[in-house]
Amino acid sequence: MQPHFVPPASRPPRRWLLIVIAVLWICSLALVWWCAVRWASPHLASVKAENVRLRGQSSQLDDLSQQVTTLKRSDDISRTANQELQTSLSERDEEVSALRADVAFYERLVGTSGQRRGLSVHSVKMDQDTNGSWHYATTLTQNLNRGKISQGDMTLQIEGAKGGKLQTLEWNDLLQKPAAPPQPFEFRYFQKIEGNVMLPPGFTPNRVRVYLRSEGTTIQQVFPWSDALSGEVAAPGEGKSE
Repeated sequence: MQPHFVPPASRPPRRWLLIVIAVLWICSLALVWWCAVRWASPHLASVKAENVRLRGQSSQLDDLSQQVTTLKRSDDISRTANQELQTSLSERDEEVSALRADVAFYERLVGTSGQRRGLSVHSVKMDQDTNGSWHYATTLTQNLNRGKISQGDMTLQIEGAKGGKLQTLEWNDLLQKPAAPPQPFEFRYFQKIEGNVMLPPGFTPNRVRVYLRSEGTTIQQVFPWSDALSGEVAAPGEGKSE
């Protein structure tokens, strides 16, 4: 008796199983993508809008920063210009005051209502230079005889104290020259005589004495040091002749 052959149960091919798995995997990916797009789309739009808003704010901040820088620079320029203007106005006020004083001085000197005085010292001005010396400017006047020319010479003497003792600096001491010649003058109405003198260290000046020698006569006038620093004029009638 021949054996009976029974064929094995039929099974689906393996490739069909792989195809099914692949299809399911693709479908899952499509589902994930759809869900992601559905969930992220509203947020993506808001993110884009926020990004646009932030860019706009950043541009505005840059513009405002530039405006602040420009305004600050303009304010600095305005402040500098204002300071220069105030300085210029102050200098002009000083010049006007000086000119008014000069006009009043000339009116008193050559005007018909001015007091008639012979040769005298109108004022002495002392200013300290940067090198430690003292610059003096002495103004001499005369209007007693308008046609007369005053001629002569001038010397200074400064009185003060040093080391608790009174001390007088003569003309030679002030110029630091032995037998220093006096300063000559020659004028009809007025003349300013200028020069420099040296004061020893530790010396405290109290007053300036001016000597004028003309036509055999010596005239001396004394100015307190404070008046010499401010340039105050001599009081009428101050001084004496020898």
